[in-house]
Amino acid sequence: MDIKPKDVAISFPFPYQPYSIQEDFMAALYRVLESGKIGIFESPTGTGKSLSLICGALTWLKDFEEKKKREESEALAGANKEMNRNERTPDTFVHRSVEQLTSSLEPDWITQFVQKKEERDMVDRLKEEQIKRKKREARLEEIRHNVQLKYAAKRKRNEDDETERLLKLSKQMLASDSLETSDPLEQGEEELILAEYESDEEKKKGHGLEEEDEDDFEEDHVTKIYYCSRTHSQLAQFVHEVQKSPFGKDTRLISLGSRQNLCVNDEVRNLGAVQLINDRCTEMQKNKHEKSEEPEGKKKKGDSRAVCPFYSYEQMQLLRDEALVEVKDIEQLVTLGKGMKACPYYGSRFAIPPAQVVVLPYQMLLHDSTRKASGIKLKDQVVIIDEAHNLIDTITCIYSSQVNGSQLCQAYSQLLQYMERYRKRLKAKNLMYVKQILFVLERFACVLGGDIKQNPNFQMISEAGTKLQSINDFLFQSQIDNINLFKVQRYCVKSMISRKMFGFVERYGGTAAVTTNKESQKMAGFHSFLQGLNHKASGEAIADARPEEVFENVQPRMASPLMLIEGFLSALTSTNQDGRVIINRQGTVGMSSLKFLLLNPAVHFAEVLKECRSVIIAGGTMQPVSDFKQQLLLAAGVGKERVAEFSCGHVIPPENILPIVICSGPSNQQLEFTYQKRDLPEMMDETGRILVNLCNVVPGGLVCFFASYEYEKQVFGHWERTGLLKRLALKKKIFQEPKRANQVEQVLAEYSKCIKRCIQAGGIQTGALLFSVVGGKMSEGINFSDDLGRCIVMVGMPYPNIKSPELQEKMSYLDKTMPKTDGQLPGKILIENLCMKAVNQSIGRAIRHRGDYASIVLLDNRYSRPAIYKKLPEWIRSSTQIKTAFGPAFASIRKFFQEKKSQSTPGLS
Repeated sequence: MDIKPKDVAISFPFPYQPYSIQEDFMAALYRVLESGKIGIFESPTGTGKSLSLICGALTWLKDFEEKKKREESEALAGANKEMNRNERTPDTFVHRSVEQLTSSLEPDWITQFVQKKEERDMVDRLKEEQIKRKKREARLEEIRHNVQLKYAAKRKRNEDDETERLLKLSKQMLASDSLETSDPLEQGEEELILAEYESDEEKKKGHGLEEEDEDDFEEDHVTKIYYCSRTHSQLAQFVHEVQKSPFGKDTRLISLGSRQNLCVNDEVRNLGAVQLINDRCTEMQKNKHEKSEEPEGKKKKGDSRAVCPFYSYEQMQLLRDEALVEVKDIEQLVTLGKGMKACPYYGSRFAIPPAQVVVLPYQMLLHDSTRKASGIKLKDQVVIIDEAHNLIDTITCIYSSQVNGSQLCQAYSQLLQYMERYRKRLKAKNLMYVKQILFVLERFACVLGGDIKQNPNFQMISEAGTKLQSINDFLFQSQIDNINLFKVQRYCVKSMISRKMFGFVERYGGTAAVTTNKESQKMAGFHSFLQGLNHKASGEAIADARPEEVFENVQPRMASPLMLIEGFLSALTSTNQDGRVIINRQGTVGMSSLKFLLLNPAVHFAEVLKECRSVIIAGGTMQPVSDFKQQLLLAAGVGKERVAEFSCGHVIPPENILPIVICSGPSNQQLEFTYQKRDLPEMMDETGRILVNLCNVVPGGLVCFFASYEYEKQVFGHWERTGLLKRLALKKKIFQEPKRANQVEQVLAEYSKCIKRCIQAGGIQTGALLFSVVGGKMSEGINFSDDLGRCIVMVGMPYPNIKSPELQEKMSYLDKTMPKTDGQLPGKILIENLCMKAVNQSIGRAIRHRGDYASIVLLDNRYSRPAIYKKLPEWIRSSTQIKTAFGPAFASIRKFFQEKKSQSTPGLS
């Protein structure tokens, strides 16, 4: 369903006079939110999409809250009036005839009594709701609420549980001398021992439903908007737009982020790896609670367990209050936390219930366990997912998982050594689960064709290749179908066994002495084995690297590989038809891998759609939208009538853009960069001639996109041999997109300086030519505005690798589960959509504001096909010219830039 732009006549507060397309956008957004639908919104970058989202959504939220208050007041007033009227009405009971009385099924006085009771009950309910609302508003106005009762009650329960556990332990110690015969633990080593494990069923039998008790102390969540985007920089930009908007002073907004972004404890931040930061933070928080709950006289002497000085309940409450008083981004929140000696990570979570807008990365919202752990409740709330063009890929990646042979063997060795050292101290249930995990790891290595007890880097694979299996088939082949992976996976999470493994390796992975000679030999061999794995893995990466790349390839120390395996085990609990396991045997067992591929992202997006009042999927380039509708919405059970689409044009006048499809080159060579033809010398020569001609007429910057790094390298090599690269360099200085992310800013800065210098100085060179790759660092998030991108050239069509087993399986899955569209199989449509999404993202880099202008040149005959052509964004498609010969195409481009030059359009801004 397309949304008519003028359906809602609402006045939207705006910091300046909005464009007409912004007014249309806000009106359409308001209607979707009001009707509780799912909206797919497209607004090209440079059209003020963020401000339109802010002003449209917050206007609706304000009206929605006022409407709720008004309806409650009216309902209460009406109920009071009706009750008073009934009380004043004379009793007609005495005027009824005998026949009427006897024919009635029940006496009138009973009917009247029931009626009045219902009226009073309704009034009481409305009054109760109004009182609740007033209390909540007062709480929000003061931005203060006290949940210490929750922690007090929880602490009391924990103390009772701990007392019971200690009594039970004392009895066991009296009945058995097993602990006395064990070797004494070293200082701090007790933290490595797995705690006694209770399953969820046992906890419920022993303690009842604790969740119900805890809910009594939770604050009600107000109606709010969850705004999600891909990166922290995009979220910070959105927050800055809110600050500048008319809602900046009156909106309670909180920004959420990972510990890596919000942690202010330098000791923890310096760990580097995300998982290590998470685990260390959790451990210090646990130590804080345990120390505070221990009686002063019973605290252990020399207890060196570290606690975080920033994890202070009182200070975090103050930080929450400060954060909600004035809109702040992540950096401002971190600065506030440092100044107040309070943790921004936990303080921001305390602010979720009273906040009106919650800003967060969309990985945090889309991952079910992360969402719940963060305290995010989506029931009847609004979710806006911005920059959503990669939403399907993001969900697929979040729930996919991969482990290699080296990680399996490393985890097995760590866990085996751990079990051998602490066997006498582990409870039976812990030993049972540890042995199950060891068996699972052993079987996984077997599937890869190796022995878990040998060095995987020296075990050669006899039959290399890639094989895809259903989850059930993989479990049968692995011979672990009789193991309850749900219980094993929950045990891993609850027992935090991977964190114990990391601490164990940290303590004994080096030269630390262990109690017995026998154990010393085991640990020495264990350490040597792990060192061999690490050196082999890092050596291969560094051997092929250039000297300047070596430092960049040194990754932060990784936590226990068991953490990655936990993710793989969790993936294997998915429904059989929703995913596939890819067994990839290559060279050695260490290089081989097991990967879970999610085929049905809708199964994880369905809960978001089900819980929320409304979901908005927005982006600058959402075409083609059929993927979103079929794979995410309709597949999740959303009816077509609940899906609404809105797409607006650009703010630039039509004469400021020249999209053109060139089907043939200067020597009449037809341009078709298929896999079979693109490597032909004549095709590469023709591409070079086109670029030389364009460099003669395009001022400033020209950005040329290739389908892959490999093809770019091949074309460059050919041009160097033929001398064409020198001809290009005479007109424009040549730059190449770097493969390393940390060099992108430097290349862009030099590219920008070169263009500015050439425009100011004049001379032979007219600017710069930047070669980029579709899907690379420059194809998303980089603005080639004004003279940085006067012309965007797309060489060929960047189709994905059709031979990829993952892609073939995805196509097969769609062909089996989705209906045909216009006679085309869904798998074929997927390939075209992936290609055109990449194209649309790349060519949208040029036009960034109303006064900008640029030409977009598509070099491939296939762009003229209707099925491909219609998948361009409407604002580009409506102005696109298709030229079968190069002469007329070049004449149009030359005329376009001559007219712009005569109009003296400002240059680099």
